[in-house]
Amino acid sequence: MELTVILRTILLLVLIVCAIAVNLSKSLLQSVIIFMSYSSIMCLLWILMESPDLAITEAAVGAGISGTLFLMTLKKLRAEDRRDDMEGEEGQTS
Repeated sequence: MELTVILRTILLLVLIVCAIAVNLSKSLLQSVIIFMSYSSIMCLLWILMESPDLAITEAAVGAGISGTLFLMTLKKLRAEDRRDDMEGEEGQTS
């Protein structure tokens, strides 16, 4: 077998593992990181399949923009949770 075929097979198996890991992950942050690594691996696969335009798009949109938006959303959710916790504590002490 050629080296590229072996590499493609390994990367496809890693993609499957990433897809399963995102669903089984308990932490939202871990899920976002796994999703970003999934997009990066997919970018490598597009390069191996000699499709650089799709690889660039996957890197920019999949790992870049989407990952950043997920991280910003996660940060806002945590800030709201902290604010709700603080408001709940103030209501109990009054």
